[in-house]
Amino acid sequence: MGSVVEFHPEDRNGRHERVTFLTEKDKMSSRKRHSLLLALLVILSFLVLAGVAAFLIWYFAVRPSEVRGNPQVGPTKDISVPSDQVRVYSGQLVLDDIEYTDSLGSPKTQGFRELSKNLQDLLRDTYSKDTVLFKYYNTSVITGYSEGSVVAYHWTRFDIPSSNSEDLTKFTDSRVTGLLRRLIRQGGVRSGLSFTVRSITASLTDPRMTNTPDSCLYTLRATGSKQSFTSPGYPSPGYPNKSRCQWQIRASKGKAIQLFFPDFDVEDDCDNDFVSIYDSLSPEEKHQLTQQCGNRPPTNNLEVVSSGSVMLVSFISDSSFQHPGFSAEYIEIPRNTACDQVLTDQSGNFSSPHYPSFYPPNLDCNWTIKVPENMKIRLKFAMFRVREPNIDISDCGKDYVEIMSQKYCGERSLLAVASTDNTMVVKFHSDESFTDKGFLAVYNAYDPQNPCPGQFACNTGLCVKTTLRCDGWNDCGDMSDEMDCKCGEDQFKCDNGLCKPKYWVCDQVNDCGDGSDEKSCSCGTDQWKCESGLCIDKNKVCDGTQDCTDHSDEASCSNQGSPTVACTEFTYKCRNGVCLSKSNPECDNSPDCADGSDEQDCNCGKRPYKHNRIVGGTNADVGEWPWQVSLHFKTSGHTCGASIISERWLVSAAHCFPTSNSEYRNPGSWLTYSGLYTQLDYSSAESRKLKSITVHPNYNSFTFDNDVAVLELSDPLEFCSTVYPLCLPDATHTFPAGKSCFVTGWGALAESGSLANILQKAEVKIINDTVCDTVMSGEVTSRMLCSGYLTGGVDACQGDSGGPLVCQESSGRWFQSGIVSWGDGCARRNKPGVYSRVTQLRGWIKEQTGI
Repeated sequence: MGSVVEFHPEDRNGRHERVTFLTEKDKMSSRKRHSLLLALLVILSFLVLAGVAAFLIWYFAVRPSEVRGNPQVGPTKDISVPSDQVRVYSGQLVLDDIEYTDSLGSPKTQGFRELSKNLQDLLRDTYSKDTVLFKYYNTSVITGYSEGSVVAYHWTRFDIPSSNSEDLTKFTDSRVTGLLRRLIRQGGVRSGLSFTVRSITASLTDPRMTNTPDSCLYTLRATGSKQSFTSPGYPSPGYPNKSRCQWQIRASKGKAIQLFFPDFDVEDDCDNDFVSIYDSLSPEEKHQLTQQCGNRPPTNNLEVVSSGSVMLVSFISDSSFQHPGFSAEYIEIPRNTACDQVLTDQSGNFSSPHYPSFYPPNLDCNWTIKVPENMKIRLKFAMFRVREPNIDISDCGKDYVEIMSQKYCGERSLLAVASTDNTMVVKFHSDESFTDKGFLAVYNAYDPQNPCPGQFACNTGLCVKTTLRCDGWNDCGDMSDEMDCKCGEDQFKCDNGLCKPKYWVCDQVNDCGDGSDEKSCSCGTDQWKCESGLCIDKNKVCDGTQDCTDHSDEASCSNQGSPTVACTEFTYKCRNGVCLSKSNPECDNSPDCADGSDEQDCNCGKRPYKHNRIVGGTNADVGEWPWQVSLHFKTSGHTCGASIISERWLVSAAHCFPTSNSEYRNPGSWLTYSGLYTQLDYSSAESRKLKSITVHPNYNSFTFDNDVAVLELSDPLEFCSTVYPLCLPDATHTFPAGKSCFVTGWGALAESGSLANILQKAEVKIINDTVCDTVMSGEVTSRMLCSGYLTGGVDACQGDSGGPLVCQESSGRWFQSGIVSWGDGCARRNKPGVYSRVTQLRGWIKEQTGI
């Protein structure tokens, strides 16, 4: 046999240590050794196989609760932890020495997958250097890339079991970002990657935002033409519960993205269902532009603009309520790089960039207005919304408009400024997060020697009618029209010199500002004050007899601390017969009755459309008052108003159906329009005929007492965003003096003038019953209540006969407190309007309608 050559390993310098030639004797000895080695190898193989089998049994049987994770992203973790035990950090990595290509725009490409694997491994290895973080590490994911060198967007999830809740405090932004910034760069170098990490960000993120490229995540490319996408299930059957979808939108380098929602209908609870939009492809809060929910009217579409070439849209649903969702359109637009402007015309206007779209983040704009030297500048904001969540508007530390060293932010219905000379500089700043609609400003030059010909000149630069001077309303915005006044006979003079309407006295609201209008309103020591302002003997409180006109003396009578009391006609009665001591318990989102009856039949008084807190003006918005009805008599057009209380029933005033003409009591003479916005267009309204008209049998056409009627429709209404019922209050419901309410209708725009085409609204407040009865010469009965305007500048009534007076309770629901009856509808200035008191007529309404 030939010789056997045995090769030994190389030494540390790479040289062979030795080569040995074996003899025949050595060969025999070698064979024995090989036999022994073979036996040992068999035994060793058996042990290895046994170990593998044991591991597999443990892995699949003993350890079922643990996640069998992707080995490339780290150790497996328990995913059954509660959501509040999950921590997710998202952010971006800026990479150098690598060029962005189109292959990085799609997760389906090999280039995307390879780079993502390298970065995910790098993140995992970096987190492994922190024993606390890595103990709960679940996974790291790269969701996308964009230009700017190359920007990679990442998130990492940690699952902390409830048994280790004390470790939650160890998860902080500073700890995570500190670790990544300290180690990830050198980790990339050690790994021999072909790029370097220039910078990295990471911040705590809602775990619901953690989409992976193979889940409900879409990559879209914006161009110069409009394109669209929708929420899942839009519009029918609507989006499913537990939706987690994201849309990454990219535009060309140097461009921006404009996103528009033609239709937006998501549950009106942003804790459950919402759309979040980011000025990034990472869902970091510091890049969040806005978060929206609710049903937006067509007059207030959501429109957002990015600062750069990327945008992320995230949609979350967690409620069991199904809504249509949204449709969205996006387009590539020029990037806003400069917004400085010099305005030299004597009048004009300007606005925040892209108005009425949400302005982009990271902006600084300047408008310099210059007029002739002998002139000054008057600036008024027709619209002003520069809000950020949880920001003190007295500080304006984030987004703001600055004029003459004064910063303005928040939402304002009235903002006017006058210059001190012929130049005014308006500055606008937006930071990197949370934008808003911005502003629309109108300016004009004026002669300081005659600033307001034929009008009163406010210190703010505004001009108001001379009739608004000393009328008790702050028409100028700075009270300058109410200073140094001589009060009229129908006014109360405050201690500070201001004049206020007499019917505002003793309404439990500090109208004067110094409390003098409420100073002499206290009752005697042996008396009790009703919510209406009336004083009664203390021994009459909770005696089972109504002594206050608003029955407040019997409304909250406790039974030795018990929430239930003996039943009277003034206490709220549950369907099980038990009565409550709580005032106004119905539909307040808090079950008070043991049988839950106080929270039943509460599908009312909510606006389907979501409106801004301040809409401004006297024109109503579309769907702002969805219970308003227009009653048309024959060919006369709009004649009276009414309110929706159910699919088949309306409430109106009895005086709309006089007996002087039998045709007014004939249901066939009337046509109703629900959901109507303008009297010039009936196409979007629901038209119904009347089946019956029922007038209160005790209606007095001379005194207007019991001025109420119920109208039955021939066909039921279909409730929608512009047609919805109003809540009727329980007979025990109280509307205290001073409460702010609204009256609506197509009333006259001027005294003896024509009716309004667009639905009108006016804010009023409930007036003290005693004061109102005095002002109205004792003609007010217990079945009537009064209200007066809260704001000035209103010369005539905006309400309709038969239309509703509505008040919003803390639950957010609107209740009908009154029906426009007499006193010039909703009242002229300094004269209250008189309404039928719905609580006093509630029993009769229920008898007729069952509602």
